[in-house]
Amino acid sequence: MVKIGVLALQGAIREHIHSIEACEAKAITVKSVEDLALVEGLILPGGESTAMRKLIDRFEMLEPLRQFALDGKPMFGTCAGLILLAKELVGYDYSHVGKLDAIVERNSYGRQVDSFEIDLNIEGVATDFPAVFIRAPQIVSVEENVEILATHGDRIVMVKQGHLLGCSFHPELTDDHRIMTYFIEMVKESLANEVHVK
Repeated sequence: MVKIGVLALQGAIREHIHSIEACEAKAITVKSVEDLALVEGLILPGGESTAMRKLIDRFEMLEPLRQFALDGKPMFGTCAGLILLAKELVGYDYSHVGKLDAIVERNSYGRQVDSFEIDLNIEGVATDFPAVFIRAPQIVSVEENVEILATHGDRIVMVKQGHLLGCSFHPELTDDHRIMTYFIEMVKESLANEVHVK
C-alpha cells in the first residue's frame, strides 16, 4: 500500500485524506520534516497560500519540501498547492517550493462569490471530471517540458511535469477520485523506477 502524505498545516486536509483512503492507499498527515520522511508522494492542498507559507517557514519545511521534489518524489498541488509548486507567480518577486516550470496567477478566477463547477476533459484521466473552482489560480504559461492536461476556455488549469502534478481546481471536493487514482499511479511508477535503478 503506497503512503501518500497531505501537507497538513492549513487548508482542505480532511477531504484529501478521504480521497486517498477511498483509493485504498495509506494517507499520512504531514506536519513536520519527520512526517515528510514517511511518505512516497505528497499533496499540497487547497487553502490560503500565504498562510501556508508562513507555517511552512515556522516549521522549517521549505527546504525539505524542495528536496522532496528534487529527489523525484511525486508532488501534487491543488489550487493554493499549485501556487506553492510554481516556479514563478505573477506580481511577486519570489516563489515557494518553486519546482513546477510554470507561471501562475493567484485568484485569477475572482472572489469566492465567483466560484463555479464544470465538467473538464483531462488528458489521461477523464472526459467529464467535475472540477470545482474556488478563488482559483490560473496557469498563465508553462515551459516546453510541462504537459498541459486540461484547459478551461483559453486558460490552462491542469499540468504535469514528470513527477509533479498541479491543478487550479479542487478535485477533493467531489466524490470523483479519478485524479487521485492518477496521482497514486504516478507514485507507484516512481517507486517502481526507484527499485529498477537500485
